[in-house]
Amino acid sequence: MFKYSFQNDYSEGAHPRILEALTKTNLRQEVGYSEDEICNSARKKILAAIGNPDADVHFVSGGTQANLLVLSCFMKPWESVIAVESGHICVHETGAVEATGHKVNVVKGVDGKITPGEIQAVVDEHYFEHMVKPRAVYISQSTEIGTIYSAAELRAISALCKKLDLILYMDGARLGSALTSSRNDLDLKELCSLVDAFYIGGTKNGALIGEAIVINNPLLKPDFRYGIKQRGALLAKGRLLGIQFDELFTGTLYFDLARHANVMAERLTNGIRSLGYGFMTDSPTNQIFPIFPNAVIETLRKDYLFYDWAKMDEANTAVRLVTSWAITEQVVDEFLNDLKKIG
Repeated sequence: MFKYSFQNDYSEGAHPRILEALTKTNLRQEVGYSEDEICNSARKKILAAIGNPDADVHFVSGGTQANLLVLSCFMKPWESVIAVESGHICVHETGAVEATGHKVNVVKGVDGKITPGEIQAVVDEHYFEHMVKPRAVYISQSTEIGTIYSAAELRAISALCKKLDLILYMDGARLGSALTSSRNDLDLKELCSLVDAFYIGGTKNGALIGEAIVINNPLLKPDFRYGIKQRGALLAKGRLLGIQFDELFTGTLYFDLARHANVMAERLTNGIRSLGYGFMTDSPTNQIFPIFPNAVIETLRKDYLFYDWAKMDEANTAVRLVTSWAITEQVVDEFLNDLKKIG
């Protein structure tokens, strides 16, 4: 039996307040397909938080589903999406976007982030009807390697997308972690104003399941529910998704949970660094990537679950450690003590 899993931030079930809310409303009858009063309440709270009362909010069960729905609905059959090579749609979604007939134009990126120059280069390269036509840009905040876009970086990307008539879509699976990072200089309202659509991740931040897709661009709103239904994502019991976001956006719970995960990741980072180990990336969020000797990794693996991420050389490997909304200081300190003993 392992002591703790650092594999992800959704190994636990849900925050107790969400479970309490689900139980409290369990026997209350509501209409289906996310048109109930609970979902409407959650939408109002989200719209207030993002500062855009005219946005559309749709609840779906998972991140891959959200990415698949948005990109397949927003693009014509011959259009493509630009993404960095570490992007979730490129690596961990089993070709879901490509399975809808849309090519992903992959660029290298810098620290897991796409650059305006890379976007421009892809557009310049695809210049006539014998090639796919780039139509969307996919970014993640925070990125798949724990980094975040600064306000200046996102403003530059947003401005270029508007100039080139590209849809800017943001994967917000760990948006809470990005927004509460000690290095973040973007609030939710400005971030919302810079992208055409994004989703607010619940699964990785205290919800049982669920993501909230937000569509800001009015040109992208029509018929989106048709796409949700066609792809099998319009749940009859949509209330189960809505009630979780209604609770997460009551007060500051959503941000409190993400901030806790970040603080624990920083505690873990400082402890690992103090023991003399380096890192693959300089992550200010709840995913960190320390580099350990392979022998140390094998010993740690007897008590902890985590993923090997990148082989640095023959003797050393970067692993991914993810802290969740529910992790305690005691768990972090025990891991560091065990690591110290091995070292």
